[in-house]
Amino acid sequence: MRAAESDKKTKAFAPRARRELLKAVAWIAEESPDAADGLFRGAIDAAKLIVANPMLARERAELASERFRFWSLRGYPYLLVLDTRYKPPVIVRFVHQARDLPAVLDDLEPS
Repeated sequence: MRAAESDKKTKAFAPRARRELLKAVAWIAEESPDAADGLFRGAIDAAKLIVANPMLARERAELASERFRFWSLRGYPYLLVLDTRYKPPVIVRFVHQARDLPAVLDDLEPS
């Protein structure tokens, strides 16, 4: 995928989340390009859905303040973290769910 195409498709992602997504896609592509493509397409589709309908994503009070919402990516062990203070909302993190989420997400700004 060309960089310009990737940037256009990932415009709902903050720079850090975009880097996290592309790093995960690259890592998976080493073993399975088809699975990597599925991850990318799944993340883009989920981003479109939750940016348009942020209340579909859930709050996780144990991880962040209520302005952040969380979406588990269907078919992949990744979590999209949405910051609803922006209009439209922005995906600020893309993290693997097997990680220590409280530690990984401890830098999310308080409300």
